[in-house]
This record gives sequence, structure tokens and C-alpha cells, in this order.
Amino acid sequence: MTARRTAALLLLATALLAGCARAGAADGAGEPALGTVAVNPPTASLALPLDAYQDSDEENRRMDAVQDRLTGQCMARFGFAYRPPSGAPAPAAPAADRHRYLYGLADPAYAARYGYDKDAGRLQPAKPRRAPLSDSAYTVMYGERPGARGVSGPDPRSQEEADEADSGLRVGDRRVPPGGCEREGYRRLYAPDKDSVDLLYAFGLASEAHTRAGRDSRVRAVLARWSDCLAKAGYPGIATPYDVVEQLGLDGDRAGTRAVRAAVADVACKRSVNLVGVWAAAEAAYQRRLIEAHAQTLARYGEQREDRFRLAAALS
Repeated sequence: MTARRTAALLLLATALLAGCARAGAADGAGEPALGTVAVNPPTASLALPLDAYQDSDEENRRMDAVQDRLTGQCMARFGFAYRPPSGAPAPAAPAADRHRYLYGLADPAYAARYGYDKDAGRLQPAKPRRAPLSDSAYTVMYGERPGARGVSGPDPRSQEEADEADSGLRVGDRRVPPGGCEREGYRRLYAPDKDSVDLLYAFGLASEAHTRAGRDSRVRAVLARWSDCLAKAGYPGIATPYDVVEQLGLDGDRAGTRAVRAAVADVACKRSVNLVGVWAAAEAAYQRRLIEAHAQTLARYGEQREDRFRLAAALS
């Protein structure tokens, strides 16, 4: 059977699966229509609706630098110089594949070379080193006395609330902010006001969509076919891609011969049933439904994200 014919059959099977849920999806109840389903798409090509609300790796690094600067401004109020943790910079990398393992291992070339070893071929950056702090500087930085366990005093969610709270700590004649300058830097960037939307709000919606998609009858049907395929390849009783490593006892050697052999079979079975294509289409459909249901909060989330970018530009 040619690759083109295989792709055509996969598209036909997917269309039939999508039709089963279309009637119940029209009014927002039941399973949503899948829309266009790609055939074995590379995970790097996946663009899910909620991706628009999440920062890229480069944006995350930029926000980390902004948070360090805000923390430094706080420390300076107490007369302390703040130096961010030092270490070797992370090596330059190509554009991140944020969905690489969303449905388990899916890259046949990676499976054949590295098995289930997610860190293979990566240079790990050195662990950041923090400059030693005096007792007073430690108290200002972390909002607790050296040797204390846990956060001393209140830990307000927003900077607006923190401005009205008393940590009960003083250094010199100044009140230490709740949680110290480290928490203040975070709050000024990510939660300046009482109505600030939680930084992980969009991530939470994406997680909810992933859970719903995993329960979708069309995804469950594809998972059952994938599991049957794996059983025929000599790996019976595996229900989801997240169970493979543990059930096969590969945790201690994710790149060994056994792991590579299993990974190759795993990915081949995924491709034979178009697992990534169907699951990603379902996940996108559930994300769109959640975006519609939470449109007002997501709009505020997007505005606050733009505020962070403007703050970053002002501090650069």
C-alpha cells in the first residue's frame, strides 16, 4: 500500500469519526466537531488555539530578566545590590517544539536513535549560583530570617494587596515586603492588581482541554487501536502513551536497546492510526470551546500579558 493511499484511508477514517459527534456538537453539548484533521503531523507543526496565550521560550527568558530587575529595584530600596543567579547561559536552540511529548513520543527518527531519553543530545546549562547574602540581605530577599522555616507572615496574591500588608519584618527603618523582594518582583510583573488573572490560567484551560480530549470517544477509539497495534508488536496491556516507559520497566535505561525497540514500535503504531492527528484535532476543538466559555477572562489575561511586555520594554 502506498503512503498516499494510506494517508487517504486515514483521512476517510478520521472523517467518519468526526461525523459521529457532529450532531451533538452543534449546540455546544456533547463532543465537538473535529474540523480538519492532519495526517501524522509533526508535533512541531501543531498550533493549538490556546498557544496564543502562552509565552515562547524566548519570551520566558525575557520575563525572567524583567523579574530579576524588579527584584533588584526592591533590594536597592534597602541599600543592597542584587545580582541574579549566575551560571553558564543556556545554549542556543532552534525554535522549541512545545508539543513534542503532548501525546507521548511521536518522532520516528528520534525514537530510532534515542528511544525514550528526552534529554539525549542536549547540553544542560550549569546550575545557577547565588551570591552569598548577609543575614539582613537574606531577610529582605526572602521575607524571612535566616534559618526560619516557611514564609514569615502573610503572602498576598497581588502587589496591590501586598502594599497594604505587614510582613512583621523590618530591616533598618524599612518594612520588608511580604515574601521578600523575590516575591515582590514576581507580583509586580505577574500580579500587580487584585483583579490580575493568574499566570497559569491559560495553562489550566489547556490542561482541561487535554483531559477532555483524552476522554473523547474518537480519541479513545484511536488509543484502543494504538494499544492493539502495540500488543501485536509484543507489548500488550498498554492503555496510553504515558504508560509505556513504566509498564515496560524502561525508567532505568530509556535509551537502551529495549527502549529503542519499544519506542520505534510505539511511534509506528501511533502513525498507523493517526493518533497525533486525531488527538490534536480533538484537543483544538475542546480548546476552542473553552476559549469561548472563558472569553472575558482570557481577554483580561491577554491585556495583562501585553502590559508585561510594555513593562519589559520600559525596563530594557
